[in-house]
Amino acid sequence: MTSLEKYYNKFNEEPRLSTRHGQVEFITSMKYIHEAIRALGRDEVKILDIGAGTGRYSVALCEEGFDVTAVELVKRNLDALRSKHKMVKTWQGNAMDLHFLPSETFDVVLLFGPLYHLHREEERLKALSEAKRVMKADGRLLVAYIMNEYSVLTYCFKERHILECVEKQSLTEDFHGIFGADDLYSYVRLDDIAALNEKAGLVREKIIAADGAADYMRRELAALNEDEFAQFVKYHLATCERAELLGASAHIVDILKKEQQ
Repeated sequence: MTSLEKYYNKFNEEPRLSTRHGQVEFITSMKYIHEAIRALGRDEVKILDIGAGTGRYSVALCEEGFDVTAVELVKRNLDALRSKHKMVKTWQGNAMDLHFLPSETFDVVLLFGPLYHLHREEERLKALSEAKRVMKADGRLLVAYIMNEYSVLTYCFKERHILECVEKQSLTEDFHGIFGADDLYSYVRLDDIAALNEKAGLVREKIIAADGAADYMRRELAALNEDEFAQFVKYHLATCERAELLGASAHIVDILKKEQQ
């Protein structure tokens, strides 16, 4: 069992997207998934959810009537997903090796967790290449990342680990995280993502802040009443494509197409 599997066998993934800040991420991501589906202009759409976790997106999309296939590495998460909805097709597998899925099969591919945990460029490119391979020629790929500045602001300064990180030399001179095989998470900047897209032969349609400031405001969002929270969600959806908000968002979603030859 890998360290990642051990972590998710202890960490309860289920309620994360049900918190107030998690709801912002889920609502936003679903909005852009639906937008990607509409852009295809067809009635029957096949969706692949790679790194599906306990099925928050897979189950919701299947309940909307879409043909959904989910791939998840951690058996505990996969068992939870399977218990929720029998119509979601499921595989236990790794995002870097989808040999069990045929090429050019899916209209929309979600890669919402795996790149959080892949540190080396070659690993990230493998995951992107596999997602690209199984996607149809005119399909859409939605890729989630955790952003570097979010990690520096929260872990290094808010939680006061900055001196420890400097001593361990886990930051560059310009405060980009340096990650090793023993680290659970990996954080990126916008230029890292652009470089990956170019090497993977993927073209950006748009990039959005999945949760913007929500993760920084957990306590404040929890204190809002329902009407106030609805206004925050409205504000976030109105601003989540603004370039000045992307880099410091906790999570971003990159919406991509295949590079045309």
